[in-house]
Amino acid sequence: MPDTVRLSLAEIRDLSTEVFVANGMSQSNAEIVAGVVTSAEADGTHSHGLFRVPGYVSSMQNGRVDGKAVPEVTDAAPALVAVDTKNGFSPPAVVAGRSLAIEKARSQGIAAMGLRNNGNLNALWWDVEQFGEAGLIAIAMSTTRSLVAPWGGDKALFGTDPIAFACPRAGKPPMGFDFATSAAARGEIMVAAREGHAIPEGWALDRDGNPTTDAKAALEGVQLPLGAHKGNAIIIMVELLAAGLTGGNFCFEADDQALEFGAIDGGPSNAGEIIILMDPGGYHGSFLARIEALFDRIMAQDGTRIPGDRRYANRARATEEGVDCPAILYQQILAMKTG
Repeated sequence: MPDTVRLSLAEIRDLSTEVFVANGMSQSNAEIVAGVVTSAEADGTHSHGLFRVPGYVSSMQNGRVDGKAVPEVTDAAPALVAVDTKNGFSPPAVVAGRSLAIEKARSQGIAAMGLRNNGNLNALWWDVEQFGEAGLIAIAMSTTRSLVAPWGGDKALFGTDPIAFACPRAGKPPMGFDFATSAAARGEIMVAAREGHAIPEGWALDRDGNPTTDAKAALEGVQLPLGAHKGNAIIIMVELLAAGLTGGNFCFEADDQALEFGAIDGGPSNAGEIIILMDPGGYHGSFLARIEALFDRIMAQDGTRIPGDRRYANRARATEEGVDCPAILYQQILAMKTG
């Protein structure tokens, strides 16, 4: 059997949707979540693509996440939108609150959408890119489960707590990035463990608190903050804004709750997310032209690139050529089509 299976983006979307619906997700939610899976595969973010499908299915089967949840959107204040995800998947909640959040950002100049009770965490660049395409600057932050030790410690307390940013551009896709505030995303270590690769030093400690480059030992131990004490401070900021402000769980609270379900899929429980939106036209009308001068200066140096450009290149290639999926993973997902 070949090691990989080549799939078109349409095949990835259809397969994911079918598997989700077969295992208890509503059709409307399945189409949105499958869209995120497909986008992640297209952009080369495989750790949030098909790799996540078995975990999403197990989270519904063990009752930790409600695949049929209908998000509740509240007009909380002139510049605030609150969304209760109802312990469902977060992408449908982002979609549910999106139009109101955009309307508020355009009318007030700045707005925020807070999500609480998220049952999962997807790639945050998907959350912010759609606002960038609407002409808004977007910053998103989210909590996860406790996976990261505070700087100087050796016991998990924080999550990988990602941050994402998107900035609109004239005639071009938004500039954007998405990264964990831990030294590496959890998914990167999970993929390394699955494929038998070592991980760089500084990513994690083993269960005894010793530095390790063994991915499996890292998964049994704790991860470390990005950039030592500076990353530690950023993680605390994310906890305060994404969980403290929205009413979502802090990472240690999510971890305690996830353990009730065996934490089979490793996802967060009742996590929080904050998306801050700004209308760049609020200060002056030349923003889009001004930023291109900066991007031109960056690209004038050999070896540089604008954040997000590699994802867009991957997306264009995947649209034409499809994506290679590990055969073992593909067969595992196919077996889930019957629920």
